[in-house]
Amino acid sequence: MDSANLIFDGNIIKKALYQCNSPLRISIKDNFFTSSAVLFSIIPFKDKPYELILIHRSDKGIRHRGEMSFPGGKFDPRLDGSLRDTALRETEEEIGVPPEKVKILGCLDDFPTMTRYIITPFVGIIDKDQKLVKDDREVQEIVRIPIDFFTSKINFKEQAVDINGSKFPIFYFNYTKKENGKIFTVWGATSYMISNFIERVYGYNLSEINLKRFKLDKIKLIKEYIKYRNQITSKF
Repeated sequence: MDSANLIFDGNIIKKALYQCNSPLRISIKDNFFTSSAVLFSIIPFKDKPYELILIHRSDKGIRHRGEMSFPGGKFDPRLDGSLRDTALRETEEEIGVPPEKVKILGCLDDFPTMTRYIITPFVGIIDKDQKLVKDDREVQEIVRIPIDFFTSKINFKEQAVDINGSKFPIFYFNYTKKENGKIFTVWGATSYMISNFIERVYGYNLSEINLKRFKLDKIKLIKEYIKYRNQITSKF
């Protein structure tokens, strides 16, 4: 895609998204899965392609340690009145941006992950001058990546992985930070959200194998996903 077409235009993006309470948006609830939310974080500019804010998670925990993701986490009924509250609370905790400094444009569809989460992605704007402060307990590094990196088919990678006898699509991007040459691999749910966003907003499909991710009921049947996870990441 031409980078000139990727200068931030809030009206174009908002029009392509769902209103978060729209009956047209796929909204999923299931007691077998953990409800969660993320902020698909955009930093707009007037004269160059906008950036996405991702975090490199710490090595703590089992399921998502060391992965790249958007700020977000599990719904907490003690703290959150809604999943929007979850996305904003986690954004403040993980990258130091308070809720009043985020403008929500809309939502993408919910989708279930292989780690048995249901993610609700809220798309929001954060000002380019907003200070970002990482939570050292949960975040190794905050990484800002231009959207035109993700729209390039040179940077987009995909593979079909056999899981329980069915082919499952894995998308990933290897981003090299110019300042220090460090490589960050964006994959799994995060890469899927980015690819889905690009297709919805710009009508541009990155995938050539065109496999569908597993739906809720099929994920329920999968055992030992962490074993598959290790097999998948070894090929990046």
